[in-house]
Amino acid sequence: MPGRDEVKAALRAALERRADELVRIAEHVLANPEPGFREVKTSRFVAERFREMGIPYRDGIALTGLKGALECGGPGPTVAVIGELDSLIVRGHPHADPETGAAHACGHHAQLAMMLGVAMALKDSPQVVRSMRGRVAFLAVPAEEYIEIEYRMGLREEGKVEFLGGKPEFIRLGEFDNIDLAMMTHTTSDPHDKLLALPGTNNGTVAKQARFIGRGAHAGGSPHLGINALNAAMLALSAIHANRETFQDQDTVRVHPIITKGGEAVSAVPADVRLETFVRGKTIQAIQDADRKVDRSLRAGALAVGGRVQITTLPGYLPLRVDRTLAAIYRANAEAVVGQENVAQIEHRTGSTDMGDVSHIMPAVHPYAGGATGVGHGADYVIKDYRAAVLNPATAMAMTLVDLLADGASGAQRVLSAHKPAMTRAEYLKLMRSFAREEEYSGEGQ
Repeated sequence: MPGRDEVKAALRAALERRADELVRIAEHVLANPEPGFREVKTSRFVAERFREMGIPYRDGIALTGLKGALECGGPGPTVAVIGELDSLIVRGHPHADPETGAAHACGHHAQLAMMLGVAMALKDSPQVVRSMRGRVAFLAVPAEEYIEIEYRMGLREEGKVEFLGGKPEFIRLGEFDNIDLAMMTHTTSDPHDKLLALPGTNNGTVAKQARFIGRGAHAGGSPHLGINALNAAMLALSAIHANRETFQDQDTVRVHPIITKGGEAVSAVPADVRLETFVRGKTIQAIQDADRKVDRSLRAGALAVGGRVQITTLPGYLPLRVDRTLAAIYRANAEAVVGQENVAQIEHRTGSTDMGDVSHIMPAVHPYAGGATGVGHGADYVIKDYRAAVLNPATAMAMTLVDLLADGASGAQRVLSAHKPAMTRAEYLKLMRSFAREEEYSGEGQ
């Protein structure tokens, strides 16, 4: 029976042999970006890689997702290694699709290469797999980026999805029911994150759409006969801003609305104006408090001009929790890969990820890997160092699998025995569905 250090060395060597191939995989995905729930080409590409490796898989999960599995040398817990299929839409990005504007401005192409790299290393090291107990699941999940809300609402109305993010859909469909622990690594361009960074927490979010309905009229000749829905929206934005001083610093609340439709023509009083926003916070309670204040502000805009507002609130993502025992195991391997001086600790980030949803129902870890430059979600966000962005995190995750599943899966059992889930799957679904609501408020005649 090979020792743990020998097993880890075998996986590192296998990944080194595959390094150039993993870069090509990342570059292929980069050149074929697709936004969430539309990742048809990317899904097909991952399926081809699974077939080449002889890894059994299912596809079409939450429209485009895939789930492969590799059985180890005996029964035990299942650990998921996750990659995300989708891109953003950033038309100015150097690798943007010229027709759709889709672009990997967040590094998900590197995630897929990491995930497939871990699978390749295990398939290339059958003696390693035989020495472990349990199962490794490889998940390629759609739609982490919460964009194109109107399109996804259409999917929801057609009954194709219920939630607008990929991991919430995987949870709803029961795809995490036979998984015990989960991990993935995201890329980062922040130099403070060094080569690998252990996460603290992330904000959660809900999404909101508001449609302000007024009355059209000639903007020059008879504006007094109209009800200006754009004015209602602007007043609502001002009311949201007026509430910012009530947001407490420790809750890291973020509300960032945009107007997606400002009217029909400059010569007409706007009668149909639409707004979208996220409401983010560090805790569920902070999100709920800020959400109520945003709703009040939206109603205030309609009341002020005597118009109406239709408010749709959609469940987004829960705040990220990190299992400390699992994170400590990952950290030890990260330090072994890049050196202790090149591993950072992140306390809290105010962005959101649907890995937060997974972290509420099982032990999870969501570290970061360097190698990118530019601003996340910006036109200048690109991977400059693929060894840092793909090979380092793939190696750290593969070695973490050894610590979890070797020696009769004693590491995984230690994590599970110390972990207390925040909620069950049923409780999670109940909470998420409680966020979803529609309201129409009329300020007419008041």
